[in-house]
Amino acid sequence: MKPTRMIALFAALALLAGCAEVEPASRGATDVTPLAEITVGAEDAVMTAPLYDVRTVRVSVPRTLHVSEANLYYPIADIVWRGEARGDRYAQVSALFTEAADRATGAMTEGRPVVVDIEVVRFHALTEKTRYTFGGSYSLKFRIGVTDAETGAVVVAPHLVNASQPASGGQKAIEEEERGLTQKVVVTQILTDAIRADLMTPVAQPRGALSERISLLAPALTVAE
Repeated sequence: MKPTRMIALFAALALLAGCAEVEPASRGATDVTPLAEITVGAEDAVMTAPLYDVRTVRVSVPRTLHVSEANLYYPIADIVWRGEARGDRYAQVSALFTEAADRATGAMTEGRPVVVDIEVVRFHALTEKTRYTFGGSYSLKFRIGVTDAETGAVVVAPHLVNASQPASGGQKAIEEEERGLTQKVVVTQILTDAIRADLMTPVAQPRGALSERISLLAPALTVAE
């Protein structure tokens, strides 16, 4: 084989190796979601705690947002949703956000009584064509604001939250659905985590308190072989 052809062959092989996607082994993985992010420092552990006593959550999905039912790889629209049967997509997205917000704030019962307002800006999930080929991403954006439940005073001005996440496709998406991880389940969890994170604050914990908390969580975090 001529030297120039050998060089071209090695270059092609290197390119293919660089494009290959290697997934980490799943053995030893756990489905347990941590209750809080923990960072151990020299003196204290940093955890998160609710900022407010959330009395009400109001969700708005403006009818000015454009909905697409086109089965394209990437429809140009604000709302693209295939996680439920075709129907009123505005109502479906509103119900999904409401469920996520209820989950996120259900345990927030201490602090200043507040009302949380959420306005959907973009809810772009995967079409059938995209989900069952190469996948893509969930483009999820919303504004969230906080007002005093008694006076109506603004506590936190509305601000944009970008909760976009990668989305599975092809065989991986099919396998996830067989395990119950449908688009609706996954998106609801993404939104729950994003809303909860926005309404939490870091709290320093003494090292002794951290050890006690870890000991309480240890049984739940045990990984089956």
